[in-house]
Amino acid sequence: MRKICFGTGTRADYGIMTRLMKEVDVSPETQLQIIATNMHLAPEYGMTVNEIIADGFSVDARIDSLLAGDSPSSTVKSMGLTQIGIADAFSRLKPDLVVILGDRYEMLAAASAALIFRIPVAHLYGGETTEGAYDDCIRHAITKLSSLHFTSTELYARRIIQMGEAPDTVFHVGSLGAESIRNEKVISLEELEDTLGFSLGNKYIVATFHPVTTQPGEERQQTKALLESLDEIIKDGWKVLFTMPNSDTGGKTVGRLISDWAAENKENVLAVASLGRLKYYSALKYASAVVGNSSSGLIEAPSFGIPTLNIGDRQKGRAQGDSVINCGIKTDEILTGLKTVLSEDFRRKAASTVNPYEKEGTLNKILYRLINAPLRSTKSFHDI
Repeated sequence: MRKICFGTGTRADYGIMTRLMKEVDVSPETQLQIIATNMHLAPEYGMTVNEIIADGFSVDARIDSLLAGDSPSSTVKSMGLTQIGIADAFSRLKPDLVVILGDRYEMLAAASAALIFRIPVAHLYGGETTEGAYDDCIRHAITKLSSLHFTSTELYARRIIQMGEAPDTVFHVGSLGAESIRNEKVISLEELEDTLGFSLGNKYIVATFHPVTTQPGEERQQTKALLESLDEIIKDGWKVLFTMPNSDTGGKTVGRLISDWAAENKENVLAVASLGRLKYYSALKYASAVVGNSSSGLIEAPSFGIPTLNIGDRQKGRAQGDSVINCGIKTDEILTGLKTVLSEDFRRKAASTVNPYEKEGTLNKILYRLINAPLRSTKSFHDI
């Protein structure tokens, strides 16, 4: 029986991998292991390890590694604590394969530890580019530490091969997040409002804003520009459901500004640490648009047929569909973008958009490879 260990540090990567983890859990050919770390164990981020347990999973290892600050020093120290905890977890669990999604610093720590333990890594969603975050470099580093590669588009698969990975280890499978939307049953708007204790009505946006980590020191100014822009649409009767930023460098600064602004606008704004997968997808289902700089606006929102206003450089370089428009980080640029995505014409256009991240059979294709692919702890550089 192949022991497959999933590392997860945030609500985002867990939400995307949930259905895959369930299939691994019920397969007679595999044993599921889960390591939870970083934001999952932090009360200020919603203590989302409880969501993992509520979904019926057992958490095999908890690594409490997130420090209080959001400086570069705090981030690097958190990486170190994660790696120490991963070493203990790997020694005890002895997985045959480690599954990592994305590009976060705690997952770089996990992938690095797996290298030393000679445990192959299956990496979900390499080959992508996000020029406004240091995650871009982390993602490529994890690619080189991994033995199996699952990509969301054909272009990203080609990029991984360009990086010297053997073509028979690279699989274009599409996005699990986009596929999940087609299979997830959402709750009604009324149920959503009841669980949130907040009236959203039929004119609201979902907003998420993270620091642009390649532009240190700019997070305060950029967040203020966004909030000033949102002030203007609130005057026109719009409401805002904010999901709080990740534990990135500068993230606490962004979070405090959003929390203070939400407190000043209680009738029109709700800021939550974590919605969880079901409430988040339900919120997208009934929203008029997604606003901010989260990858979800590019990868998942198009599957709901709603527009996305992608702000600034954080997601620069990532593939996007016609339902996404981009704008700068100045107040007037954001306001112009908001007027576009909230217009009736653009919302009609978004409703018929094609999501470039969707591909039929995503989950089953990944599951098959996790169960059957040869596991190599060493690899050669593939020259093109």
